[in-house]
Amino acid sequence: MKYTFNQEKWTWFDFDEGDEEKVKKLVSQNSNCGEWFENIIDRKANLLNLNTEIRGEEYIWGSLIYQQDIEDKGEKNIFHFYIRKDFFITVNFDFSIIDASPIGVQKQMDQAENGIEGFFILLGEILSTYLQKIDGYEERLHNLLWEMKEQNNLKILERIYENRHELLIWKNLVVPIVEIKFIAEEAYGQGIHENSEFNRVETRVERIRMLLSEYQQAIDTMINLEEVVSTHRGNEIMKTLTVMTILFTPVTAWGAVWGMNFKVMPELEWKLGYLFAGVLIIASTAGLYYYLKVKGWMGDILKVKKKNRFFG
Repeated sequence: MKYTFNQEKWTWFDFDEGDEEKVKKLVSQNSNCGEWFENIIDRKANLLNLNTEIRGEEYIWGSLIYQQDIEDKGEKNIFHFYIRKDFFITVNFDFSIIDASPIGVQKQMDQAENGIEGFFILLGEILSTYLQKIDGYEERLHNLLWEMKEQNNLKILERIYENRHELLIWKNLVVPIVEIKFIAEEAYGQGIHENSEFNRVETRVERIRMLLSEYQQAIDTMINLEEVVSTHRGNEIMKTLTVMTILFTPVTAWGAVWGMNFKVMPELEWKLGYLFAGVLIIASTAGLYYYLKVKGWMGDILKVKKKNRFFG
């Protein structure tokens, strides 16, 4: 599809994936596009390049992954682009992926001075969609923060790492757009900053990177907290097992003594031998418990756990 904007000052050629013959025809009319077309065929990864051989006719081309499924590595959307002042080309760009109306975007493009500004309008809409989806991510992260306190278990830890993985995906989507921003400065100099749409993209990129950085810190803090809680609980379990083992030592020891089968064992003839053995075992255990308590080795492992507590 061919669109002209701003009283035919510049053009946007938008092709679907199956329009290969139309793309070839357009490329044949613009010799500089040949290298771009050869490199985008069957391209499934990000790509970015520029050409500054002729001053005033610089162009940028490449491929951009602008949507990635969180669960499935292969579920992603990529489009290919070629940008110069008098026109830009996109191949396989799907408007349904972004939360923007094609008509609304075209109205914005009709105010653009050239194809470079028009392309940055498109990038701006992609980033705007990212910001809306990141708002949903923020809400899920907030809920997870409180669930971690109310019900701290392995399931919550799994969800924390799932959120960390999603955050990395968002970062991988934004980094190529940051590179496009830098390569545009390289191709067109500092004058590109006079372009309002370039500045809008730059601002949105910084917003997203700031948000992702803050969320990264929040997730890292949650993971560190989980590690501390897990370590503490592990230590408490080992302490409990150790104390229980020590407390049962008198029972085990006296039971071993009286379980021997020696011929001469005076206690077997005692009338109150059973009572004596029971009292001795209880007294030995109580004495050992008191000793551990005085030493402060019991800690708080025998206290009842409380709700909504990390360590209680």
